[in-house]
Amino acid sequence: MLVKTIVSGFGGQGVLSIGLSLAQAAMLEGKHVTYLPSYGAEVRGGTANCTVAISDEEIASPVASAPEFVIAMNQPSLVKFENQVQSGGVLFLNSSLIKSEISRGDVEIVSVPADSIAKELGSPKSANMVMLGAFIRKSNIISLPSVVEGLKSTLKGKRELISINEKALAAGYDLSGPRSEKL
Repeated sequence: MLVKTIVSGFGGQGVLSIGLSLAQAAMLEGKHVTYLPSYGAEVRGGTANCTVAISDEEIASPVASAPEFVIAMNQPSLVKFENQVQSGGVLFLNSSLIKSEISRGDVEIVSVPADSIAKELGSPKSANMVMLGAFIRKSNIISLPSVVEGLKSTLKGKRELISINEKALAAGYDLSGPRSEKL
C-alpha cells in the first residue's frame, strides 16, 4: 500500500501542519513516510503545499504526480491541483472558501466547511484540524488516536492548544448530514 496526498492552501492556513500531523501519526503506527513541504518566499498569505506519502514498504520517491488524495484549502489550490488527483481519487475542498464547481466527474468530492466549523468552535485558526479530521475519517489511512498522540507530543505543555485541536479534529471526523458530501 502506497498512498500519496497533496495538501495545499495559503500560507498561514496550517497546510504544512496537516501534512506533518499525517506524517507523525503514520510513523507512530509504524508506517514508512515521506513529507515534502513547499512554500513561496512570502510564506504567510502566499501559496503553501506539501506532499505526504504513507506506505507499508520503503518509499522510492516523495513526489506525487498523481496522488490518491488532494486537500484544497482555498480556490487557487483547487485550480492548481484539481487535475493532478488520479482518476478514482478523492478531492477534499474547504467549502467555506471554495465555491466553484468541479469540472471532473471521475473523482469523489468531499466538501468540508472547515473555516465555518472552526469559527463555530471559537478557534478560526483550527480549520486545518477540522479538515484533517474529515480526511482521517474518509481516507482511513491512519487513526484519529494516532493523530491526537502526535499532536500531544508536538504541542507538549500547551494544554489549551491540544484541547482546541482535539475538538477541531473531532468536529471534522464526526461530520455528517448536510454539512458534507459523501463523508
